[in-house]
Amino acid sequence: MDAIVGRGDFTYRVQPNWARLPDGWEFADVGGVAVDPQDRVYVFNRGGNPMIVFDRDGSFVTSWGQTVFKRPHAVHLAPDGTIWCTDEGLHAVHRCTLAGEVLSTLGTPGTPAEEFSGRPFNRCTQTALTPDGDILVADGYGNARVHKYSADGQLKLSWGQFGTDLGEFNIVHNIACDADGFVYIADRENYRIQVFDCDGHFVTQWHNLFRPCGLFMHGTRKPIFFVGELGPFLDINRRFPNIGPRISILDHQGKLLGRLGAPRAGTEDGTFIAPHTLAMDSHGDLYVGEVSYSAWTHVFPGVPKPPRIRSLQKLVKVG
Repeated sequence: MDAIVGRGDFTYRVQPNWARLPDGWEFADVGGVAVDPQDRVYVFNRGGNPMIVFDRDGSFVTSWGQTVFKRPHAVHLAPDGTIWCTDEGLHAVHRCTLAGEVLSTLGTPGTPAEEFSGRPFNRCTQTALTPDGDILVADGYGNARVHKYSADGQLKLSWGQFGTDLGEFNIVHNIACDADGFVYIADRENYRIQVFDCDGHFVTQWHNLFRPCGLFMHGTRKPIFFVGELGPFLDINRRFPNIGPRISILDHQGKLLGRLGAPRAGTEDGTFIAPHTLAMDSHGDLYVGEVSYSAWTHVFPGVPKPPRIRSLQKLVKVG
Protein backbone atom coordinates (compact mmCIF):
# COMPACT_ATOMS: atom_id res chain seq x y z
CA MET A 1 0.00 0.00 0.00
CA ASP A 2 1.25 3.51 -0.84
CA ALA A 3 2.26 5.72 2.07
CA ILE A 4 -0.11 8.50 3.16
CA VAL A 5 1.15 11.81 4.57
CA GLY A 6 -0.72 14.75 6.07
CA ARG A 7 -4.31 14.98 7.20
CA GLY A 8 -7.59 16.74 6.44
CA ASP A 9 -7.45 19.09 3.46
CA PHE A 10 -3.74 18.39 3.13
CA THR A 11 -3.65 14.62 2.73
CA TYR A 12 -1.42 13.07 0.07
CA ARG A 13 -0.55 9.63 -1.23
CA VAL A 14 3.09 9.04 -2.10
CA GLN A 15 3.54 7.81 -5.68
CA PRO A 16 6.83 5.88 -5.63
CA ASN A 17 9.20 5.92 -8.60
CA TRP A 18 7.03 8.42 -10.42
CA ALA A 19 9.65 9.85 -12.78
CA ARG A 20 10.84 7.37 -15.41
CA LEU A 21 14.33 8.43 -16.44
CA PRO A 22 16.10 7.14 -19.54
CA ASP A 23 18.43 4.23 -18.84
CA GLY A 24 21.63 5.32 -17.12
CA TRP A 25 20.36 8.78 -16.13
CA GLU A 26 20.00 10.12 -12.62
CA PHE A 27 18.96 13.38 -10.99
CA ALA A 28 21.56 13.68 -8.24
CA ASP A 29 20.42 16.72 -6.19
CA VAL A 30 17.20 18.36 -7.39
CA GLY A 31 17.60 22.10 -6.91
CA GLY A 32 14.36 23.31 -8.50
CA VAL A 33 11.08 22.03 -9.87
CA ALA A 34 8.27 23.79 -11.76
CA VAL A 35 5.03 22.78 -13.48
CA ASP A 36 3.68 24.42 -16.64
CA PRO A 37 -0.02 24.88 -17.58
CA GLN A 38 0.02 21.52 -19.43
CA ASP A 39 1.20 19.82 -16.21
CA ARG A 40 4.64 19.13 -17.63
CA VAL A 41 7.16 18.96 -14.80
CA TYR A 42 10.56 20.65 -15.14
CA VAL A 43 13.22 19.14 -12.88
CA PHE A 44 16.30 21.37 -12.50
CA ASN A 45 18.95 19.04 -11.15
CA ARG A 46 22.69 18.55 -10.65
CA GLY A 47 23.08 15.38 -12.67
CA GLY A 48 24.43 15.22 -16.22
CA ASN A 49 21.20 16.55 -17.74
CA PRO A 50 20.33 19.74 -15.86
CA MET A 51 16.74 20.25 -17.01
CA ILE A 52 14.64 17.12 -17.43
CA VAL A 53 11.00 17.43 -18.43
CA PHE A 54 8.26 14.86 -17.71
CA ASP A 55 4.56 14.66 -18.39
CA ARG A 56 2.14 14.34 -15.50
CA ASP A 57 2.35 10.53 -15.62
CA GLY A 58 6.12 10.62 -15.18
CA SER A 59 7.08 9.79 -18.78
CA PHE A 60 10.24 11.45 -20.07
CA VAL A 61 9.59 14.28 -22.54
CA THR A 62 12.89 16.03 -23.17
CA SER A 63 16.05 17.42 -21.59
CA TRP A 64 18.15 20.53 -22.12
CA GLY A 65 20.80 22.78 -20.62
CA GLN A 66 23.76 20.40 -20.76
CA THR A 67 26.14 23.12 -21.97
CA VAL A 68 24.49 26.02 -20.13
CA PHE A 69 24.34 25.27 -16.41
CA LYS A 70 26.92 24.55 -13.73
CA ARG A 71 25.11 24.12 -10.38
CA PRO A 72 21.32 24.40 -10.70
CA HIS A 73 19.64 25.91 -7.66
CA ALA A 74 16.06 26.96 -8.45
CA VAL A 75 13.51 27.61 -11.19
CA HIS A 76 10.56 29.97 -11.46
CA LEU A 77 7.91 29.69 -14.19
CA ALA A 78 6.68 33.14 -15.28
CA PRO A 79 3.17 34.00 -16.53
CA ASP A 80 4.53 34.67 -20.03
CA GLY A 81 5.56 31.02 -20.38
CA THR A 82 9.28 31.54 -19.81
CA ILE A 83 11.28 29.85 -17.09
CA TRP A 84 13.84 31.62 -14.90
CA CYS A 85 16.74 29.33 -13.97
CA THR A 86 18.99 30.41 -11.12
CA ASP A 87 22.46 28.89 -11.24
CA GLU A 88 24.30 29.21 -7.93
CA GLY A 89 27.57 27.98 -9.42
CA LEU A 90 27.52 30.47 -12.30
CA HIS A 91 26.31 33.38 -10.10
CA ALA A 92 23.73 34.14 -12.77
CA VAL A 93 20.08 33.79 -13.76
CA HIS A 94 19.03 32.66 -17.23
CA ARG A 95 15.55 33.41 -18.60
CA CYS A 96 14.73 30.57 -21.00
CA THR A 97 11.98 29.30 -23.24
CA LEU A 98 10.40 26.04 -22.17
CA ALA A 99 12.42 24.40 -24.93
CA GLY A 100 15.70 25.62 -23.40
CA GLU A 101 16.61 28.65 -25.52
CA VAL A 102 18.33 31.31 -23.38
CA LEU A 103 16.53 34.62 -23.95
CA SER A 104 18.35 36.85 -21.45
CA THR A 105 20.72 36.68 -18.51
CA LEU A 106 21.11 38.58 -15.25
CA GLY A 107 24.67 38.62 -13.95
CA THR A 108 27.85 37.61 -15.72
CA PRO A 109 28.06 33.81 -15.77
CA GLY A 110 31.16 32.57 -13.98
CA THR A 111 32.07 36.00 -12.60
CA PRO A 112 30.82 36.44 -9.02
CA ALA A 113 30.65 39.71 -7.17
CA GLU A 114 33.01 39.94 -4.24
CA GLU A 115 31.71 37.86 -1.34
CA PHE A 116 29.79 39.89 1.28
CA SER A 117 29.93 42.97 -0.97
CA GLY A 118 26.17 43.22 -1.46
CA ARG A 119 26.65 43.66 -5.20
CA PRO A 120 24.92 41.16 -7.54
CA PHE A 121 25.56 38.23 -7.54
CA ASN A 122 27.41 35.84 -5.27
CA ARG A 123 25.78 32.40 -5.27
CA CYS A 124 22.26 33.65 -6.04
CA THR A 125 19.41 31.31 -5.16
CA GLN A 126 15.97 32.17 -6.68
CA THR A 127 13.81 34.73 -8.52
CA ALA A 128 10.26 36.09 -8.32
CA LEU A 129 8.24 38.66 -10.26
CA THR A 130 6.39 41.61 -8.73
CA PRO A 131 2.88 42.58 -9.87
CA ASP A 132 4.50 45.39 -11.90
CA GLY A 133 6.77 42.97 -13.74
CA ASP A 134 9.98 43.77 -11.87
CA ILE A 135 12.38 40.91 -11.16
CA LEU A 136 13.45 40.03 -7.63
CA VAL A 137 16.63 38.00 -7.15
CA ALA A 138 17.53 36.33 -3.84
CA ASP A 139 21.30 36.60 -3.35
CA GLY A 140 22.01 34.24 -1.62
CA TYR A 141 24.90 32.30 -0.08
CA GLY A 142 27.71 34.81 -0.59
CA ASN A 143 25.53 37.86 -0.01
CA ALA A 144 22.58 38.73 2.21
CA ARG A 145 20.60 40.80 -0.28
CA VAL A 146 17.53 41.00 -2.43
CA HIS A 147 17.97 42.81 -5.76
CA LYS A 148 15.12 44.37 -7.70
CA TYR A 149 15.45 44.75 -11.48
CA SER A 150 13.23 46.36 -14.06
CA ALA A 151 11.79 44.14 -16.79
CA ASP A 152 14.60 45.26 -19.12
CA GLY A 153 17.26 44.16 -16.63
CA GLN A 154 18.22 47.46 -14.97
CA LEU A 155 19.02 47.28 -11.26
CA LYS A 156 16.55 49.48 -9.36
CA LEU A 157 17.39 48.80 -5.72
CA SER A 158 18.76 46.27 -3.24
CA TRP A 159 18.02 45.57 0.40
CA GLY A 160 19.28 43.45 3.29
CA GLN A 161 22.53 42.71 5.09
CA PHE A 162 23.97 39.92 7.20
CA GLY A 163 22.45 39.62 10.66
CA THR A 164 19.49 38.49 12.73
CA ASP A 165 17.54 41.73 13.18
CA LEU A 166 14.46 42.68 11.18
CA GLY A 167 15.32 43.00 7.50
CA GLU A 168 18.64 41.20 7.90
CA PHE A 169 19.42 37.75 6.53
CA ASN A 170 21.39 34.60 7.15
CA ILE A 171 21.16 32.83 3.78
CA VAL A 172 18.49 34.36 1.55
CA HIS A 173 17.42 30.99 0.23
CA ASN A 174 14.08 31.45 -1.51
CA ILE A 175 11.69 34.19 -2.57
CA ALA A 176 8.08 34.62 -3.72
CA CYS A 177 5.84 37.62 -4.41
CA ASP A 178 2.04 37.69 -4.36
CA ALA A 179 -0.45 39.76 -6.36
CA ASP A 180 -0.65 42.38 -3.61
CA GLY A 181 3.09 42.99 -3.76
CA PHE A 182 4.10 41.22 -0.56
CA VAL A 183 7.53 39.59 -0.83
CA TYR A 184 8.18 36.41 1.14
CA ILE A 185 11.79 35.44 1.93
CA ALA A 186 12.96 32.09 3.26
CA ASP A 187 15.66 33.39 5.63
CA ARG A 188 16.99 29.90 6.11
CA GLU A 189 19.59 30.00 8.84
CA ASN A 190 17.59 32.56 10.84
CA TYR A 191 14.83 29.90 10.96
CA ARG A 192 12.15 32.27 9.69
CA ILE A 193 10.25 33.68 6.75
CA GLN A 194 10.39 37.46 6.48
CA VAL A 195 7.73 39.47 4.65
CA PHE A 196 8.41 42.80 2.89
CA ASP A 197 6.76 45.13 0.42
CA CYS A 198 8.21 45.38 -3.08
CA ASP A 199 10.54 48.20 -2.04
CA GLY A 200 12.12 46.19 0.75
CA HIS A 201 10.23 47.63 3.72
CA PHE A 202 9.82 45.05 6.46
CA VAL A 203 6.23 43.96 7.21
CA THR A 204 6.37 40.92 9.49
CA GLN A 205 8.12 37.60 10.16
CA TRP A 206 7.06 34.00 10.78
CA HIS A 207 9.04 31.91 13.24
CA ASN A 208 7.48 28.44 13.57
CA LEU A 209 9.94 26.89 11.09
CA PHE A 210 13.19 24.91 11.17
CA ARG A 211 15.63 26.00 8.44
CA PRO A 212 13.03 26.93 5.78
CA CYS A 213 14.50 26.05 2.41
CA GLY A 214 11.86 25.46 -0.27
CA LEU A 215 9.07 28.01 -0.68
CA PHE A 216 6.14 27.34 -3.02
CA MET A 217 3.31 29.88 -3.18
CA HIS A 218 -0.09 28.46 -4.19
CA GLY A 219 -2.42 31.21 -5.40
CA THR A 220 -1.67 34.87 -5.92
CA ARG A 221 -4.00 36.63 -3.44
CA LYS A 222 -3.96 35.47 0.16
CA PRO A 223 -1.86 32.50 -0.97
CA ILE A 224 -1.04 29.28 0.81
CA PHE A 225 2.65 28.43 1.24
CA PHE A 226 4.27 25.02 1.15
CA VAL A 227 7.62 25.29 2.94
CA GLY A 228 10.32 22.64 2.70
CA GLU A 229 12.32 22.60 5.96
CA LEU A 230 15.75 20.99 6.07
CA GLY A 231 15.53 19.98 9.70
CA PRO A 232 18.38 19.39 12.20
CA PHE A 233 21.94 18.64 11.14
CA LEU A 234 24.09 19.07 14.26
CA ASP A 235 25.33 16.17 16.39
CA ILE A 236 23.40 17.50 19.36
CA ASN A 237 19.96 17.54 17.69
CA ARG A 238 20.18 15.41 14.56
CA ARG A 239 17.99 12.66 16.05
CA PHE A 240 15.45 14.95 17.68
CA PRO A 241 11.91 14.17 16.47
CA ASN A 242 9.31 16.57 15.05
CA ILE A 243 11.62 19.34 13.83
CA GLY A 244 12.12 18.12 10.27
CA PRO A 245 12.97 17.49 7.58
CA ARG A 246 9.35 18.13 6.61
CA ILE A 247 6.93 20.30 4.66
CA SER A 248 4.93 22.89 6.58
CA ILE A 249 1.80 24.44 5.09
CA LEU A 250 1.03 28.05 6.08
CA ASP A 251 -1.62 30.61 5.21
CA HIS A 252 -0.74 34.13 4.01
CA GLN A 253 -0.40 35.33 7.62
CA GLY A 254 1.92 32.51 8.66
CA LYS A 255 -0.71 30.40 10.44
CA LEU A 256 0.18 26.71 10.40
CA LEU A 257 -2.37 24.68 8.43
CA GLY A 258 -0.65 21.31 8.30
CA ARG A 259 2.59 19.38 8.02
CA LEU A 260 3.84 16.53 5.86
CA GLY A 261 6.55 14.06 6.74
CA ALA A 262 7.69 11.80 9.56
CA PRO A 263 9.17 12.55 12.99
CA ARG A 264 12.69 12.06 11.61
CA ALA A 265 14.59 11.95 8.34
CA GLY A 266 14.34 8.73 6.36
CA THR A 267 14.54 7.05 3.00
CA GLU A 268 11.12 5.37 3.20
CA ASP A 269 8.15 6.70 1.24
CA GLY A 270 6.55 9.59 3.09
CA THR A 271 9.79 10.69 4.76
CA PHE A 272 12.25 13.36 3.63
CA ILE A 273 16.01 13.88 3.69
CA ALA A 274 16.41 17.49 2.53
CA PRO A 275 13.34 19.08 0.84
CA HIS A 276 14.76 21.93 -1.24
CA THR A 277 12.03 22.79 -3.75
CA LEU A 278 8.31 22.26 -4.33
CA ALA A 279 5.73 22.75 -7.07
CA MET A 280 2.07 21.87 -7.63
CA ASP A 281 0.16 20.81 -10.73
CA SER A 282 -3.40 21.64 -11.74
CA HIS A 283 -4.73 18.59 -9.85
CA GLY A 284 -3.19 19.73 -6.57
CA ASP A 285 -0.44 17.09 -6.64
CA LEU A 286 2.90 18.12 -5.12
CA TYR A 287 6.37 17.53 -6.52
CA VAL A 288 9.15 17.70 -3.92
CA GLY A 289 12.78 17.97 -4.98
CA GLU A 290 15.50 17.17 -2.44
CA VAL A 291 19.25 17.80 -2.22
CA SER A 292 19.64 14.34 -0.77
CA TYR A 293 23.13 13.65 -2.10
CA SER A 294 24.62 16.83 -0.60
CA ALA A 295 22.77 16.39 2.70
CA TRP A 296 23.39 12.68 3.20
CA THR A 297 26.52 12.91 5.37
CA HIS A 298 24.92 15.61 7.55
CA VAL A 299 21.68 13.71 8.03
CA PHE A 300 23.11 10.17 8.27
CA PRO A 301 26.73 10.54 9.49
CA GLY A 302 28.73 7.35 9.34
CA VAL A 303 26.20 5.64 7.05
CA PRO A 304 27.66 4.82 3.63
CA LYS A 305 26.06 6.87 0.90
CA PRO A 306 24.21 4.54 -1.48
CA PRO A 307 24.92 4.86 -5.21
CA ARG A 308 21.38 6.14 -5.81
CA ILE A 309 19.34 8.23 -3.39
CA ARG A 310 15.78 9.39 -3.85
CA SER A 311 15.74 13.12 -4.65
CA LEU A 312 12.27 13.62 -6.18
CA GLN A 313 8.88 12.59 -4.84
CA LYS A 314 5.36 13.01 -6.17
CA LEU A 315 2.61 13.40 -3.57
CA VAL A 316 -0.86 12.83 -5.01
CA LYS A 317 -3.69 14.88 -3.49
CA VAL A 318 -6.26 12.69 -1.75
CA GLY A 319 -9.89 13.80 -1.94
